[in-house]
Amino acid sequence: MIKATLLSAALALTAPAAMAAESSGHEIENIDFPFDGPFGAYDVNQLQRGLQIYTEVCSACHGLRYVPFRTLSDDGGPSLPDDQMRAYAAQYEVYDEELDDFREAKPTDHFPMSSLSNAPDLSLMAKARAGFHGPYGLGINQFFKGIGGPEYIAALLHGYTGEEKEQAGVILYENDYFPGGWIAMAPPLYDEAVEFEDGHANTVEAMAEDVAAFLMWTAEPKLGARKQAGFAGVVFLTLLSVLLYLTNKRLWASVKRKD
Repeated sequence: MIKATLLSAALALTAPAAMAAESSGHEIENIDFPFDGPFGAYDVNQLQRGLQIYTEVCSACHGLRYVPFRTLSDDGGPSLPDDQMRAYAAQYEVYDEELDDFREAKPTDHFPMSSLSNAPDLSLMAKARAGFHGPYGLGINQFFKGIGGPEYIAALLHGYTGEEKEQAGVILYENDYFPGGWIAMAPPLYDEAVEFEDGHANTVEAMAEDVAAFLMWTAEPKLGARKQAGFAGVVFLTLLSVLLYLTNKRLWASVKRKD
């Protein structure tokens, strides 16, 4: 299994995703993720595959400093059994100031920070990026397709063309979705880079979507609960509106009859 940077400078916050698509002439295409739409929810199997890709491919360089290990067993997330979640956390070491030494991570600890200074933390990356905007940057497309952060991440990961060039002693790789079209990071994914127990497809495109979905979860772990609360709020306001209308009609009925 390769240990390589997943997004590296390609996901630095200095260049919005819209610039990437515009500068290369390639538009970010919408992906029908399970969590899209007002009633969408995360696919547990997809999140578990994304976690495996993160662990085997990107964790060597990129951190998830805002994600506690315990959330891996939460409903609506990867939903790992408690014992598996604890065993997963124990694979990492964290620095304990009280011990003044490193120890095995506990469920209450967070994922480590990025191990490289130029490797951005991926915790909130799917929310920090925007793949869809619309005419004049009004965000119209976001209303129908969502912000498009996961789509941008997936597009970037499979956007390598295979072309290379050397510039100022640095090897650059052509990427259809990176600003300027060339990136110093070599392609981090390749077909069959990760083997899944469920036998799911492990092409570059499939893995890119899985890890993008996982990074959406790290950025929005309570997405399902938020949608449920929003739906309940809409239903409540609708019923309240009906009751107010009927009450108003009842109160003014005698006055209207006199008129």
